[in-house]
Amino acid sequence: MSVRQPSEQITDEAGQQPETVGADNVLVVVTGLSGGGRSTVARALENVGFYVVDNLPQALLLDMAELALKAGGAARHTAMVLDVRSRAFSTDLAGAIRALKERGFHPRVVFVDADDEVLIRRFESVRRSHPLQGDGRLADGIAAERELLAEAREQADVIIDTTHLNVNQLRRRVEELFGGEDARRLRVTVLSFGFKYGLPPDADFVLDARFLPNPYWVPELREHTGREEAVSGYVLGQDGAVEFVENYASLINATASGFEREGKRYLTVAVGCTGGKHRSVAIAEELAGKLRQSRLAANAQHRDLGRE
Repeated sequence: MSVRQPSEQITDEAGQQPETVGADNVLVVVTGLSGGGRSTVARALENVGFYVVDNLPQALLLDMAELALKAGGAARHTAMVLDVRSRAFSTDLAGAIRALKERGFHPRVVFVDADDEVLIRRFESVRRSHPLQGDGRLADGIAAERELLAEAREQADVIIDTTHLNVNQLRRRVEELFGGEDARRLRVTVLSFGFKYGLPPDADFVLDARFLPNPYWVPELREHTGREEAVSGYVLGQDGAVEFVENYASLINATASGFEREGKRYLTVAVGCTGGKHRSVAIAEELAGKLRQSRLAANAQHRDLGRE
């Protein structure tokens, strides 16, 4: 729910207009019951490009919003997470939100909630006490927090009940609300490398192109790279090369929606040959192109090109 509002002006104490709160500024305030899923919401917002400030004292809401506005860039999408564990927390969230609106901001308040029985099970599963429990029972702490946050819940723009949601379902819900389609898409890096320099530690898939004849042993190709047409044509013209690319493109396409569903946003497909100069480079470029034809966001990178 990245709600776009008309541009408005905010003024400083002298009545000046130092910054414009425009349509590309999105401010989200996240609060709710402990154990309800605030941390998951915060991580999901980070996934879709928000700058997230966790455990922010309520008194600093306006200051943080104005700092984010002045910073620009990624901070134009800012989420601030309020936690009752903060000693600076107060019950006047409505007043803090009103102050933001008076300065020209358009905050969206997200409140996470869950049934008491579920909250109790979550606290017991991690063997933690409730921050407001004191010497009482878990149920006492939850009841105290509900009372403290009653007005904040009434003022919320979005209430997410996580009683029947697992972590992945909650993440998807937040991404649907605040992330555009591009923010939720899987991004694939096809990385060429040379086995003699070691495996890329961040690889999700490792493809071995050493079954193909090595252009290194062709004198007129030795000094060229897999990014050049002569080498690429030689590599892709070998038996099994095109099938190799097409089969892996099909595999990645078949798994992409599952990776997105599970919250993975970046996939690294490593393609190796001996030195990372000829075969792996040509295959990586071709595979990235095939994936882009399938509407995946894919790019080719070459870790060891130029190393020899």
